Amino acid sequence: MTWLNTNKKIGHDAAAYIIAEIGINHNGSLDIAKKLIDEATEAGCSAVKFQKRTPELCVPRDQWNLERDTPWGRMTYMQYRHKVEFGFAEFDEINRHCRARGIDWFASCWDEPSVDFIEQFDPPFYKAASASLTDHALLAKMKNTGKPLIISTGMSTLPEIIEAVEAIGTDNLLIAHSTSSYPCPLDELNLRMILTLKELFPNTPIGYSGHETGLATTVAAVALGACFIERHMTLDRAMWGSDQAASVESQGMQRLVKDVRAVEEALGDGIKRVYASEMSARKKLRRVQNETSVPV
Repeated sequence: MTWLNTNKKIGHDAAAYIIAEIGINHNGSLDIAKKLIDEATEAGCSAVKFQKRTPELCVPRDQWNLERDTPWGRMTYMQYRHKVEFGFAEFDEINRHCRARGIDWFASCWDEPSVDFIEQFDPPFYKAASASLTDHALLAKMKNTGKPLIISTGMSTLPEIIEAVEAIGTDNLLIAHSTSSYPCPLDELNLRMILTLKELFPNTPIGYSGHETGLATTVAAVALGACFIERHMTLDRAMWGSDQAASVESQGMQRLVKDVRAVEEALGDGIKRVYASEMSARKKLRRVQNETSVPV
C-alpha cells in the first residue's frame, strides 16, 4: 500500500487509481491543458499527468537543427521541443487549477533539473518514463524527494526491471507494466506480465500504462490486479501530435472509469455465499433441499 500526500492510497485494498496522461497532448496550449484537466475530473479520474523535459539535455545534439513541419510552421526540432514545453507560469496555473478541481497532478521528469523544477509544486508522486528505466541516477533523484515513484517498464527486459528495482529499493515504489508502441497491437500488450510482476514484487503496487486503442484491455488489467492504470487522454484523436492516436477522448475516458468501477464492484471477495436475491429462485427451482444452513 502506498499513501500519497493527498490522503489517497494506491494498493490492493483500494480502488484502482486512474491516471489520465495529458503528457504533451496540450501541444503547448495552457487552455487545452486546462480543458483536459476539466474533462478528466468530470470523468472521475484520480489524477492527470504531464511531462517535463529540459530540451537541451533530452534532445540528442545531432537532432537540434533538424527541421520538421508543425502546426506553427516549419521549425527545427529544438524549436519545436521548446514550443510544447511548459514553464513555471503554465505549471503554476496547472497546479492552481488542479487544486481547485480536486484532482491530483504530477509529471514524468526526463532529466534531473526537471525533478527540481516539478518539486516546487509538491506533487503527490513522480513517474519515470519507460525510456528512463535504466537511468538509475534519475530514478534516485526522484526517489530521494521522499515521494512515491512509479517506474514504467516498456521497452525493457526483465533483468533491466530487476536491476532498476534493486538500485532504488522497493519502499515507496510502484511498477507499471507497459509496452512502448503507439498504438500498441493487442498481441503485444502481454497483460499477464501484471501477474508476473505481482509475483516478483508481492509487496509493491503493480499497475498498467496502456497505449492501445480501445478500452476493454485496460479494464482487463484491473481484473488481473492492476492497482493503478494510466491512459493518454486527448480532446480529439485527430489532433496533431505523436501520442494523439493512442489516446482516449473524453467520452472514452468516462466509459473507462465507469467500466473499471463496475468490474471492481463485480470482482467481490472470493467467498462463496448465497445472496438474498437468490433465495426465491432457490426455493422455487431447487428440487432437492438439504438442511444445511444458508448464510445470506
